[in-house]
Amino acid sequence: MIENHKKVSLDPHWREKYKDIIATPDQAVRQIKPGNRVFIGTGCAQPLKLVQALADRSANLADIEVVHLLTFGEAPYAKKQYADIFRVNSLFIAANVRDVIQQGYGDYTPIFLSDIPRLFSSGQLPLDVALIQVGPPDTRGMCSLGVSVDIVKCGAENASLVIAEVNPQMPRTLGDSFVHLSDMDILVEVNEPLPEVKPQVPTEVTRQIGEYVASLVEDGSTLELGIGRIPQAVLEFLKNKRDLGIHTEMFTDSIIDVIEAGAITGAYKTIDRGKIVASFCLGTRKLYDYIDNNPLFSFRPTEYVNNPFIISKLPKMVAINVALEVDLTGQVCADSLGTNFFSGIGGQVDFNRGASRSAQGKAIIALPSTARNGEISRIQTRLSSGAGVVTTRGDVHYVVTEYGIAYLHGKSIQERALALISIAHPRFREKLMKEAIEAKFVSEEHKDVEGKIYVGPPEFSTHLLLNDGTLIKFRPIHPTDESRMKDLFYDLTQQTIYYRFMKQMNRIPRKQIREFIYVDHRNEVAIVGTLPEAYGEDIIAIGRYYLDRKTNQAEVAFTVKDQWQNRGIGTYLMNLLITIAKRNGISGFTAEVLQENKAMQRVFHKSECQVKSRLNEGVYSFELAFY
Repeated sequence: MIENHKKVSLDPHWREKYKDIIATPDQAVRQIKPGNRVFIGTGCAQPLKLVQALADRSANLADIEVVHLLTFGEAPYAKKQYADIFRVNSLFIAANVRDVIQQGYGDYTPIFLSDIPRLFSSGQLPLDVALIQVGPPDTRGMCSLGVSVDIVKCGAENASLVIAEVNPQMPRTLGDSFVHLSDMDILVEVNEPLPEVKPQVPTEVTRQIGEYVASLVEDGSTLELGIGRIPQAVLEFLKNKRDLGIHTEMFTDSIIDVIEAGAITGAYKTIDRGKIVASFCLGTRKLYDYIDNNPLFSFRPTEYVNNPFIISKLPKMVAINVALEVDLTGQVCADSLGTNFFSGIGGQVDFNRGASRSAQGKAIIALPSTARNGEISRIQTRLSSGAGVVTTRGDVHYVVTEYGIAYLHGKSIQERALALISIAHPRFREKLMKEAIEAKFVSEEHKDVEGKIYVGPPEFSTHLLLNDGTLIKFRPIHPTDESRMKDLFYDLTQQTIYYRFMKQMNRIPRKQIREFIYVDHRNEVAIVGTLPEAYGEDIIAIGRYYLDRKTNQAEVAFTVKDQWQNRGIGTYLMNLLITIAKRNGISGFTAEVLQENKAMQRVFHKSECQVKSRLNEGVYSFELAFY
């Protein structure tokens, strides 16, 4: 943290210099005429005194179009009784205007956040009046837009009449965040606390989603954290990361602890190195004091922050956004619940596309698996009637729920459907699989796995560092591993295949592969060892066991790619499976091993078990009792 922010000399004489344009809120809004289009400043910088004065003058106005993005605080103009006077046109729907829009007395304009400034500057959406809020001027007459620069700067630059509240309680944010007093037409003095938005307390579900998302964030990544409970929950799990950067449209109080933990340095950013770049923030007085004149932060307009081409230049850019619903083909709905408009497109597409084009970037969509207290699945075979697509199936990359991570980009419809079903709530997986088969998203061959889609618990995941520095990651097998398992089989030599299956095989039936994949992770457990690749990961090893409930012993077997044998991978898998089996109350393992398979025999004899074996017709039968 920067303890002592540099003091700035504010102009104590500005009132005298600009006394001719200083007015009360009531006097200021008298300049607004019937038929005007009025822009209102964003977020916690909404000029509340001016907004109230505008509503109070309703009897003298008509046909006023009120344009704004997300705003906090009262919106007295957004009431049914004012519908003939004030027509809301929201570019992102907040709670304070949601009812009037859903009831049909206001409008929603769906648009990428990065495109909004061009609406104003091109004259496509000309602004007659801008109501904004700024901090006091410095000796050069420059006023900071404070907590909301976003589209406010462009709105003020393109409005015919600019009316500004000047509030000493507005933090002075640095960056491209200033307007000159001479560029404002009427000044209204206020001294009021800004609206405060307290950080949302994570739920068990959002914390699990946050942990999964954080697992995708590498050291040196630059992050965008979209609005909502989930992106903020991610921050809790980033404190042990190193050299993270921030380039995001917004942030909240939650960022402070991550900065103080030393995780955010911006050292690897290729643009704005060392700076936390944002266009607005939502928070409490603690956050406002923290950012006040703090050179760590650079507040920039939306046309810069949300520019996909700028975003794409940041290596390891990770965009984290939320959704209301995702269908089995990967279409993402984020702004409506059926035909009811709920929020907006915002910056999701800007950052999704920018991150997907970044070197080693990741575009992530996160959502809880259910809604309405678990009554409905947010992963649906088809989007709800009337639901709009914000992120297309061609743009989607990662989708994350509390049940895991699905990677969809470049995948077939069948692969996408299986991946998404596997991270849906378990209660809805069988239904989704049935519907996916009926919709021809998934082949009928998968009928035999309806109701058998399980995802292994994340605590089964671990890693092994080999002597040469290679990091092998181990995780439960996943329903989307079918093609990887097929690749593993065809990469094995005939000797390894013979050792594993005790017969020569030139091909492996799909049904048998599916038997490997669709396990319940208790009676049947399968752990794969993987190596990261540019297109995802390769499976280089698998260890699995099958429980015999009559004996409470499980048959165990292993396969390791030939070039990775004799590196300790089999032994590691053995110990991992023993740990899992003990946790599941299993008493021991059994195994059948060919007499010539000396390597597998060594793995069993080195295990921390009571080992018994007997040879019969060239096959060793092992019994391994757990201590």
